[in-house]
Amino acid sequence: MNIRYLGPADTNIYRQLRLRSLQENPEAFLTTYDIQKAKPLEAFQQNLQRTAMNFTLGCFTKTQELAGIVTFVRESNPKITHKGTIYAMYVCPEYRGQRIGNALLTELIEQAKQCPGLEQINLTVVSTNHAAKKLYESIGFTTYGTERNAMKSLGQYWDDDLMVIHLHPTNSN
Repeated sequence: MNIRYLGPADTNIYRQLRLRSLQENPEAFLTTYDIQKAKPLEAFQQNLQRTAMNFTLGCFTKTQELAGIVTFVRESNPKITHKGTIYAMYVCPEYRGQRIGNALLTELIEQAKQCPGLEQINLTVVSTNHAAKKLYESIGFTTYGTERNAMKSLGQYWDDDLMVIHLHPTNSN
């Protein structure tokens, strides 16, 4: 397994996996398959431009298949630049159970620690997604709240658990 930053050259394979994630687990993401499918390829390319404020990691198999993705975005408002957020975490079902999610998150945290002044990373996870919550907890994330009815689609509501990891635990409250 090889984890690396994704860039504009990876746009096509990233887009395919992103669309697959939205088809297979629509309840796990804020956006929808239809919205992302309609996006021009250039929008995906732009999103994969690595900056000091955001990056996307991909995990590749020995046969160079993209098996998992995760995106980090640091807050840009000066009062909250000590925080970043994880988005679009996904591992293909056929590769689950091989610690790819763990490896992606561990690498994301290591890279995020290089951001001066970054103190914590937040994420949200659907409350009923017990496998994802177990993964996040195993990395060191803790739940600090639940947003009831966080998402609604086709008349169904989903609650989100709000999770955080403090990069410098001695400085956290």
